[in-house]
Amino acid sequence: MVTELIGWAAAAILVATIGRQVYTQWRAETTAGVSKWLFIGQVSASTGFVVYSGLKQDWVFVATNAVMLATAILGQCVYLRNRRKKPCSDLPRGAKKPYSVRG
Repeated sequence: MVTELIGWAAAAILVATIGRQVYTQWRAETTAGVSKWLFIGQVSASTGFVVYSGLKQDWVFVATNAVMLATAILGQCVYLRNRRKKPCSDLPRGAKKPYSVRG
């Protein structure tokens, strides 16, 4: 029971960390510092880990990797949306850059 709680706690930390990054990227409306391959790789890896974890019947990892897969898909959608928007260099003079790209 304690072992499984450790797994669920670690999963929550991981999902919260990645979720926060996707949220920050969405809010900043920029792709600065984000590779298009990041979410493509995450979708591929998470899909493989969901299948693997299911075959091993490790439900902590099935749930975690399923949420990570959803986060990767959402992140890719945000990336594509932001790529179509104006880059920060096109901001009006004196406008503040979004938090995630400040130097």
